[in-house]
Amino acid sequence: MLVLLAFIIAFHITSAALLFIATIDNAWWVGDEFFADVWRICTNNTNCTVINDSFQEYSTLQAVQATMILSTILCCIAFFIFVLQLFRLKQGERFVLTSIIQLMSCLCVMIAASIYTDRREDIHHKNAKFYPVTREGSYGYSYILAWVAFACTFISGMMYLILRKRK
Repeated sequence: MLVLLAFIIAFHITSAALLFIATIDNAWWVGDEFFADVWRICTNNTNCTVINDSFQEYSTLQAVQATMILSTILCCIAFFIFVLQLFRLKQGERFVLTSIIQLMSCLCVMIAASIYTDRREDIHHKNAKFYPVTREGSYGYSYILAWVAFACTFISGMMYLILRKRK
């Protein structure tokens, strides 16, 4: 049982780390001379522009920012609730509250990555002055990590739903 508990804790911490990296790191859309995310655009590793309200499709990027931040916060809250439930639940009860919060985190990261996937072309083509060289890019590792974090938080949420407290 102790090995299973250690695995679940390590898996949850890994999910949270993936969410932090995907939210913070600047590699959602990358190319030879640039890298961009939902916070800023950098060309030649020196010229960085913060995305602000003068940016077309700014509300779309704000939605991605908000749902990624919310996903990260919910994942951390779920971990703390799991630790509390670990000591407070009676034997044989399930970690339902932890599961619900972790699945809400999963839903938020899915929404963020889906919005970015759907609106990426509009974001990059409507902002030619910010994105002069970004038409020929590809998805970066932060974007991929967001989808991996979606899978990890979903699996983690399901594990908590199935898991029962034992002695």
